[in-house]
Amino acid sequence: MIFEITPIAFVESCYKEKFATPRQSGLVIEAKGRIVFIPPYNSPDAVAGLENCSHIWLEFIFHQCIDQGWKKKVRPPRLGGNEKMGVFATRATHRPNGLGLSAVKLDGIEYKTEKGEGSVILNVSGLDLIEGTPIIDVKPYIPYSDKVEDAKYPFAQHKPNVVKVVFSEQAKRDLIKKNEDAKLIEHVLALDPKPAFHNIDSERIYGANLNNSNVTWHYLSVDNEVLIEVLGLN
Repeated sequence: MIFEITPIAFVESCYKEKFATPRQSGLVIEAKGRIVFIPPYNSPDAVAGLENCSHIWLEFIFHQCIDQGWKKKVRPPRLGGNEKMGVFATRATHRPNGLGLSAVKLDGIEYKTEKGEGSVILNVSGLDLIEGTPIIDVKPYIPYSDKVEDAKYPFAQHKPNVVKVVFSEQAKRDLIKKNEDAKLIEHVLALDPKPAFHNIDSERIYGANLNNSNVTWHYLSVDNEVLIEVLGLN
């Protein structure tokens, strides 16, 4: 049996690429985005009542991975990138149908009319999806049923440890010049986006597109503590 899935909306995100995008939603509350509905799903009638919800589920397609196929076993980053697990025991992006699920905070709904056409846009935060991600469904988050108090997942019992982030003088000047959100950058990098197999090397420069800037940084080891220093924003 073949089923056809059609996107109903697309994501406008502060994350422009996969690298440095958080692996789960809600880890960076400053991460904002917009869910822009497309015809014929961009009707106010289709979201009537959703304004009463504080959080929503986004069902989406891993559009940058779906043509790469899937694997029975994958290497989850939380296990150091070395240990293999079955794909269905993880949230890996390379899945048989390339589908994902994300819970985000609903900050508001916009209704616009341009050139005789209407549009519906959901403003969300705590996002973990990159620019252009196709959304295939939106559902309300229901606290009493969706939050399971005694749920267990032994491979990720707690939020990831965070790394201290500092800004160079150049980066501080760039933040002011480009009017960028320092907290967004700090909290994204604090999740330590570098590949798990990379050693600390101050000569290695990393970069990622966040909002409207290419943010560069490197890692330092100071008094046995690992730090991230933001070098600049281009």
